[in-house]
Amino acid sequence: MRIAIFTNNYLPNPYGVATSVETFRRELESLGHRVYIFAPKFPGYVDTNKNVFRYPSVDIEIKFKFPLAIPYSWRMRRILKKLDLDIIHAQHPNLLGTAAARWARKKKIPLVFTWHTLYDKYTNFVPFIPPKMAAGYIIKKAVKYADRADAVIVPTDSIIPQLRVWGVTNKNIFPVATGVVARDFAATDKNIIREKYGIAPDETILLSVPRLTGEKNMEFLFRALAPVLRNERVKFLVVSDGYLMPKLKKFCEENDIAEKVYFCGRIPRAEIKNYYATSDIFVHASTSETQGMVLTEAMYMALPIVAVKATGANSLVLHNGSGFLVHEDEKEFSDAVLKLINDAELRHKFGETAAKIAKLQFTSEVCARKMVEVYEKCLNH
Repeated sequence: MRIAIFTNNYLPNPYGVATSVETFRRELESLGHRVYIFAPKFPGYVDTNKNVFRYPSVDIEIKFKFPLAIPYSWRMRRILKKLDLDIIHAQHPNLLGTAAARWARKKKIPLVFTWHTLYDKYTNFVPFIPPKMAAGYIIKKAVKYADRADAVIVPTDSIIPQLRVWGVTNKNIFPVATGVVARDFAATDKNIIREKYGIAPDETILLSVPRLTGEKNMEFLFRALAPVLRNERVKFLVVSDGYLMPKLKKFCEENDIAEKVYFCGRIPRAEIKNYYATSDIFVHASTSETQGMVLTEAMYMALPIVAVKATGANSLVLHNGSGFLVHEDEKEFSDAVLKLINDAELRHKFGETAAKIAKLQFTSEVCARKMVEVYEKCLNH
């Protein structure tokens, strides 16, 4: 198959959609398919893949760097006109999503749309517009786009009921998660991170790999973990960055846990595996995910999980099997973490179950094959 993926968010951004697109690209190509990526130009970044094509963009920074694509280009028009494509796959309903729909109509080929985001949770990134108005506009646009598509991909089935509430009527909705790339998590070193931060062998390590922004619910997570960190031989690794970092650091100082929390910053992809390998418990408080790729990575690395009951986590974490799903209640969350801290056998049991689930259902190859099945259904419809 010849597949064109249109995305507003791509390399070198390290965030979810870009990682998802790149993971599927690699796996689809390894299965023998040809993949073309259409993305915004990212100032200063040079692609090594000759099948990546960049639309002109406006370089902006709203809380983090995010070039906005201009979805019209004579150069892209010439390129797309020549390409013999079977499927067009849009990652967004706007900007390059608009271009994707236009080219699918022109070429009379199927349009697939991935609904990546709970848009009402991300209005903190839209400046100057009231959150309710911004959410209403983008959800209405996404619903219309989803109903025009030949198939809608959702990262987990837990968000399908919400799409129905918002008004999506398309019957062709398929859950296909972004899988864990096994080779990216091979040959880990369990000791290198403990040595780097001076963490003793008998100390329990909690890990979170969020973006430090409002929709990730990090302030709740820190409040829930504060009593645990004060009273136990526990350290907390926070692997990422974001505009909330100064506020979270101040919270740590005010609550006498600054020496227990390590803000590791944004870590190169090749090194993240060692943070998973050295940790004991993965903590996750986000209520805005459609999947939460960090959850499947943590599961693959055999970490027991404590997560807030929410979309994404509800489809991935087996409560009382691979971890604990709790309400958005600080004491309930901290009690679940304490239970795992104090029971090494339970941690090991949950971790083993998590790894089995991830390796059976959530590797990148398994997920890419599921995506191919969706493409084939569209082509044979």
